[in-house]
Amino acid sequence: MGNCCTNHIERFNLTLRQRVSRLVRKNLAFSKIQENHEGAIKYFICHYNFEIAQALRRKK
Repeated sequence: MGNCCTNHIERFNLTLRQRVSRLVRKNLAFSKIQENHEGAIKYFICHYNFEIAQALRRKK
């Protein structure tokens, strides 16, 4: 991969941690059920991709 692509991955990881509090704090917003935890992450990824797609459409 190399260093040229690392910044995009690190930026996504940072955004994921900042927006999904389940990944940061174990006491508040913590999922005891694995499926709920995975669902929250999947929801974030879909919403994040949708935001990027809208931003790209606006630039055209």
